[in-house]
Amino acid sequence: MRNLSGIEVIDAKGQYVSAGFIDLHIHGSGGADVMDATPEALQTISETLVQTGTTSFLATTMTMSTSAIENALQNVKQHASLVKGARVIGVHLEGPFLNPEKHGAQDKQYIREPSVELIAPYLDQIRMITMAPEIAGAEKFIRMLSGKFPHIILSIGHSNASFEQSKESFAWGITHATHLFNAMNPCFHREPGITGAVFDSDITCDIIADRVHVHPSVLKLTHRIKGDKLMLITDAMRAGCMQNGSYDLGGRPVSVENGKAVLQDGTLAGSVLKLNEALRNMTNVSDMTRIEAVNAVTCIPAKKLGLDLGKLENGYAADIVIFDKDFSIITTIVEGEVKYNKG
Repeated sequence: MRNLSGIEVIDAKGQYVSAGFIDLHIHGSGGADVMDATPEALQTISETLVQTGTTSFLATTMTMSTSAIENALQNVKQHASLVKGARVIGVHLEGPFLNPEKHGAQDKQYIREPSVELIAPYLDQIRMITMAPEIAGAEKFIRMLSGKFPHIILSIGHSNASFEQSKESFAWGITHATHLFNAMNPCFHREPGITGAVFDSDITCDIIADRVHVHPSVLKLTHRIKGDKLMLITDAMRAGCMQNGSYDLGGRPVSVENGKAVLQDGTLAGSVLKLNEALRNMTNVSDMTRIEAVNAVTCIPAKKLGLDLGKLENGYAADIVIFDKDFSIITTIVEGEVKYNKG
């Protein structure tokens, strides 16, 4: 690095340069979790994620008690703007409006019917809600939010909706699908379910490309079908960027070993995926080009969120990532300031 008339110049030395990565679904990293509901936890996640090229993320909650969810939402509302690494661009409310039959790693004792009262004080912070549209009260909730709060992405997930129910929910206001294939019914040729409905529509979706949650051949198929409607996420929990060992997710014990996080009964419990690893995996196992992979974590999620992020253009945030051919991160810049440098 050198100064040129007061302007800092960074030589990328022939490596790749893109806009900063955006993670729409991440619970934690670096030993911290959004549900810890402390400013220190947000800061730890923020400063850890820049190592992975992530410059913006949605702080993602879990299905827990009302007080635990409110504490997490209040913490983001008060302290999100103070973090010093990757910026918190809002909240992804994953639950508690889920189908108990597809609770996954979410604690089903806290699942409830959709309620605006729970989230009313935080509607400005919430940018995404994952929910099951087939449960009681969902249609009214979806129609109201999509009409009055269009900045909130309503996403089908942790759901057992049929193909027909899924398609109907798209008409109500569901425009996205959360971690496609996971925590939802399987796609059969006579009962295509949620995945079939997503494939048969132009709604967007995201997927966990860690080669654990979804088979490589299915990652390849999904890219072929969804194209530029596909985004990559991590769904990482507090063990992200950490060593193997014992952790927790949503108050439930989790064991992490060899890139796989599971509950005591073997249920997958989020992931320890890094977003740059998701790019590497997708380009290795599918026909996704390097540019398409980068778009899946930059301009596509930014457009979905309606934010001036995800492009290296005048008027957009100065979030920049320098990486090598294997997507190993060299430098991460957030709002024009170097936040990570491999050296």
